Amino acid sequence: MASMPIATASTFEPSEISHWRPQRFDTLPPLRLVTAADAQPITPDLDLWDSWPLQHEDGSTVTVEGAQYWFFLSSQKFDDPGQRHFHARIRLMRLKHSVWTDLGNAMPDGFSPGEAEWAGSCVLHDDGQSVTLFFTAAGRRGEGCSFEQRIFGTRGVLGPDGPGHWQTPEELFAADGTVFMPANQPGGAPGAIKAFRDPAWFRDPARGQAYLLFTGSAGWDDDPHNGLVGYAMLVDGRWELGQPLIHAVGVNNEMERPHILVRDGRYYLFWSTQRHTFSPSANAGPNGLYGAVANSFTGPWFPVNGNGLIATNPPEEPTQAYSWWTTGEGVVWSFIDHWGMQGRTFATHPETLRTQFGGTPAPRFRLVIDGDEVRIA
Repeated sequence: MASMPIATASTFEPSEISHWRPQRFDTLPPLRLVTAADAQPITPDLDLWDSWPLQHEDGSTVTVEGAQYWFFLSSQKFDDPGQRHFHARIRLMRLKHSVWTDLGNAMPDGFSPGEAEWAGSCVLHDDGQSVTLFFTAAGRRGEGCSFEQRIFGTRGVLGPDGPGHWQTPEELFAADGTVFMPANQPGGAPGAIKAFRDPAWFRDPARGQAYLLFTGSAGWDDDPHNGLVGYAMLVDGRWELGQPLIHAVGVNNEMERPHILVRDGRYYLFWSTQRHTFSPSANAGPNGLYGAVANSFTGPWFPVNGNGLIATNPPEEPTQAYSWWTTGEGVVWSFIDHWGMQGRTFATHPETLRTQFGGTPAPRFRLVIDGDEVRIA
């Protein structure tokens, strides 16, 4: 894994990139309501949110003697759960026979180059032993809270207690400042910051090419709502930036945690976003799982279901879950966000900021993928 990409700005033409511009959001069956029984924490002393499994190169979930290994973002419980982002560590958990075992922080203390560790992915390579953990370093170690984001990878091995024995992390590629805006803000409001994060492994079965997808921000347009899905490809041991797969300039600021499944020779790109990250001038969709479909990795990409929306929270509880991740088996994971609000707001009921934050995995569901349509099973 070598750092820094080959520049692509000289060949970039924005009009050639798929543009997500939903015109309307039709009503679709929502996810079921989260209950108090669902919100029981699997780690009582920690909040957990974004999650991803140890996966094979083809995207399928690794199972070892009946056990899966899952990575979560984690932090101590703060009175304001929004503070968790500045203290996030990647936590490793084992799931076997529906029982969770906490294996501690995935990486040692002082190992990550960031002040905090944000979402990524982890792949078991085809040799059956070597593992790569891709992750986002937020800020710089020892320099305090920051929204700066850099993309790193670290090599390890799969041992009896899961992935570990990590080598020194390497920065894999950086924003070029022209196509991809650097995410180097020291501060800002959640939902309004720029992005260069969420590296997600994908190997194209048609070509065998390895890619990392990521959440980015458009550098070619000054609209404050300029989210996109970018990628880098592995070429002779180096990660090289490609052009964005799809962008939402003028529509939405964040296309978070992008990942791809292939079904029947077609490519399905998934991402998460929230109502408050849509532009005031756009038709805003709900907090939900969104997606697009293409006949090849490079597109063009077209919104599934006509507008891209696949799954959303019930209208009476619009913030109950977030950060959806679809496994290679088509099972969707997320975390319980602010649930059971019953119409209350933080302004009128400040205690709900803590009491109604789930910080634990949400109920899972499965997708049915059929051509241009992707629905909840």
